[in-house]
Amino acid sequence: MTVNASKRTWCASSTTAELVVYEHPRASVEIDAPIEVVWRVMVETESYAAWNPFVVWAETAQPAAVGNPIVLHVTWANGGRSRSPERISALEPPVAGEDGVGVAYLAYVYEGWPARLGLVRGVRHQRLTQRPGGPTRYETVEEFSGPLVGLAGPERVADGFRRHAAALKVRAETLVNQSGLDH
Repeated sequence: MTVNASKRTWCASSTTAELVVYEHPRASVEIDAPIEVVWRVMVETESYAAWNPFVVWAETAQPAAVGNPIVLHVTWANGGRSRSPERISALEPPVAGEDGVGVAYLAYVYEGWPARLGLVRGVRHQRLTQRPGGPTRYETVEEFSGPLVGLAGPERVADGFRRHAAALKVRAETLVNQSGLDH
């Protein structure tokens, strides 16, 4: 049995009375750069190797588009590597609302064999928000579900997300400082 809540996934084994609770892996960071710069860094996947310590390579057609397959080549903190087949499910470039707050959104759905078998499903959400004159806030979360979520390594994914967020901050702020853009 698997139950999802806003921040947790509970997995119960059919052979034991044990209930294991996993936090959805997440990370966030404030970036002193315009939302458009952060967005550009996020969607220019061909440049990931230059700055991203977690997703070191992302194979997808350019420009990125909803429905495109994307294969993420990840490097774990312990040096291990794996590839994760996904499909882009949302790609919403920055837009400012009536209140002047800019928002952008990128998501992709895990399509590996565990997902096809219903064992582990995942959707990664990446959101950007920028209030007028303020920094850009990057937030990411992977919503895992399925009876074998524990095998997906939620803790190691969360570590990768934290490394990704920190590197995204450095990359976007460096680009702003090199270009002389206001931020």
